[in-house]
Parts: sequence; structure tokens; C-alpha cells
Amino acid sequence: MGLFDIIAILITLSAVFSWINHRFLKMPTAIGLMLIALLVSLALLLPIPGSDGLEADAQAMLNSIDFDAAVLHGMLSFLLFAGALHVNLFDLAKQKWVIATLASVGVIGATFLVGTAAFVLFWLLGLDVPYIYCLLFGALIAPTDPIAVLGILKSAGAPKSLEVKITGESLFNDGVAVVTFLVLAEIAFSGEHVTVPGVLALFGKEAIGGLLFGLAAGGLAYLMLRRIDNYQVEVLVTLALAAGSYAAAEHLEISAPITVVVAGLLIGNHGRNGAMSQLTQEHLDNFWELVDEVLNAVLFVLIGLEILVLTLSAQYVLAGLLAIPLVLLARAISAGLPIAVMRRFRSFSPGVVTILTWGGLRGGISVALALSLPEGATRDLLVTVTYCVVVFSILVQGLTLGPVVRAMAGRADVEMERTELPDLVADESVGTEAPPPRGSAP
Repeated sequence: MGLFDIIAILITLSAVFSWINHRFLKMPTAIGLMLIALLVSLALLLPIPGSDGLEADAQAMLNSIDFDAAVLHGMLSFLLFAGALHVNLFDLAKQKWVIATLASVGVIGATFLVGTAAFVLFWLLGLDVPYIYCLLFGALIAPTDPIAVLGILKSAGAPKSLEVKITGESLFNDGVAVVTFLVLAEIAFSGEHVTVPGVLALFGKEAIGGLLFGLAAGGLAYLMLRRIDNYQVEVLVTLALAAGSYAAAEHLEISAPITVVVAGLLIGNHGRNGAMSQLTQEHLDNFWELVDEVLNAVLFVLIGLEILVLTLSAQYVLAGLLAIPLVLLARAISAGLPIAVMRRFRSFSPGVVTILTWGGLRGGISVALALSLPEGATRDLLVTVTYCVVVFSILVQGLTLGPVVRAMAGRADVEMERTELPDLVADESVGTEAPPPRGSAP
């Protein structure tokens, strides 16, 4: 099957599934698309009369798609740039320490917590998985996807500060998680002696190099935008920035996700304010919003269809189901401990740890990283476990996040009323004379 045929099929399926979801299911787009694609895939696995060749054709198409290359070396550059472009840097700066902590300490902590717990789980199930592979699983499952979360948070009336934390964390934890995964992969597969200074140097090169290169690339694009006033050319410059800086960073062996996020933040804030007319801003926002929606639609349809090519043994699926609470617990600890420390210095929204834990949806990056592992039984196991966690997070956590947010808000209102009640009684008693004791003179 040719490349154009594959693209045509995926776009057609995305359009049809989007229409069905919007017309009948009325779920958040990402959740609805993946659910429909998953149900269609499961239907193809059933012995339905007349569908004998459809399953084989679908599997052939999916096998011809290099999922990890399509996501990590294609879609991710545009998705991250589109996300960063619409983040207000002033709002991000107010939450910078929280976001930086969650995207660094939180990701690395979750990597080791999940990796260690997975190692014990696999051992109990009789699965021989080296510890380094378990750490790779911890790294690939650490990044969170805000696509389906933000709309739910807004409709549930979540505080703006919480939205900024989740958006900012997800933008940067993608880069940190990918860097962590690459460092662990270097340890696992390089065959060379690895030292702690060497690991720290590699991590620093990836992260700091991505930051500096993103500033340089974004700065160059900013200077170009300042010297013209033509929205067609300016949109093209941002498109080149997203694709070109990401590709160049990969060749320079620095963090491409961090590069494109930094470049997107720079253009979305300084570029928007100092180098674009109002007309250009409108066209730029519309263009990147459309790119974001289309790519996410295709990505979530692909995730739903991937079940057709998984190794679905009972033991692997059981491992995946048991890994779900382990990942949630690790997320609660890796987010809860830093926030508990920071509560001494700043206030947080009520139920922030619960919402960050339950709202930590996993997406295409996790599946793509799992598929990038060397082929073999261990890879098949980790892909299946990753898929179970991703599907649960998107369908179950995504569909129940709204009620969780509203429950946390309701609990906060009750606690506030209890706190204010004694003050209210005291205020009402001010200026009121106490009744004289019995027997006293009037």
C-alpha cells in the first residue's frame, strides 16, 4: 500500500469518526475518536461474515506504518509547537517552579518508581524482564498528554492556575521523558561502559542544548517575522521553524522536543506581541489550531487501530491491567511529594494532587517510544502493557475527570464554609450585649 493511500485512509477514517462522535457520542474529540477506532478494531477481530479480508488488510496497512517514526519524527514537532504557541508566557512564569519541578523531579521520580514496581510485578507474573527495560517503561509512560484534559477542565470550572500547571508540565515533561528514555536506552543498548558523569553529560547536552538551540532558532524566526507583514509568508516561517528546528536538533543529537517547545513559546509570546499584525495573529492561530486538531485526530485513530497488531496474550494483558494502578500510584507520589514540600511556600488549588494524578493521561508518545524498542518478546510485552495503560487513561480517566474536578471543587466549598462559619458567628455577635445574669440589677 502506497504512502498516499495510507494518508487518505487515515484522514478519511478520522473525518468519519469525528462526524460520528460529534453527531451522536458528543465526547471530547480525542476520546471519542479513539473509542470508535478501538471498537472498529475489535469488531474486525470478530468472525463477522463478509469481513474475512478486512482484518488482514488493516493489519497490513498498520504494519506498513512506522508508528514511532511517524509520531516521534513527524507529528510531535507540530503538536508541541502548536501547544507552545498558545501558552501565555506570563501565566507560565507565575507557575515556573511548580512546572519545572513536576517536569523534572516528577518525571525522573516516576521513571524509577514505575520501573521498580514493574520489575517486581513482572517477576511475580513469571516474566523475565531486565531492570533496565523496566526503567525504560517507566520513562516512556511518564509523559502526560493534555489534549483531552484541557477541554474537560474548562467545562468543569477548574481554576486557571491548574490548567497552566497541566499544560506547562505536559509541554516540558515530553522533552524530559524523551531525554530520560534516550539516556536509559544508551545504557541498555550501547554495549559500552557507562559512567555517572557520562550520563549527566549526555542528559545536560540533550536538555540544555535543546533549550539554547530553541532560543536561537526562535530568535532567528522572530527577526524574520519583524521585517515583513504578509501573513502567508509568516505562517510559512512558523511552519518551517517547527519542522526545521526539530529535524536539525535531531541531527545535532540534542532534545528536539525541548527545542521546538522553547521556539514555540518565544514566537507565541514575543513574536506575537512584537512582530505580527492583528491579521497575521488571527491567521496564525487558525492555521495552527487546525494543524493541531487534524494531527491529533489522526494520532488517536491510529492508537485505536494499533490493537490489531498487538501481541494480546492473556499474561501480557494481565500485566497491563495490573500496571495501571502502579502507574497511577507512582504519578500520585511523584506529583504529591514535590507539591507537599512547595505548600510551605505557596498555596495550591484544592485537590490539586488528585486532579494531577487522575488527569495525567498518556497518549501517542508513550506508544511510540514503546514501539521504538528492539524487537523481541520483551518489546511485545512492554508495548501491550503501555497500550493498556494508555487506553485506560484516555477512556476511563478522561471520561471521569470532569466529575472528579467538580467533586474536588465541592469539597473545597464545604471546607471554606466550615472555616468561615466561626468567623461569621463572631462577626454577628459584635455589638450585641450579653444578657445580664440572674439576680442582677437591671
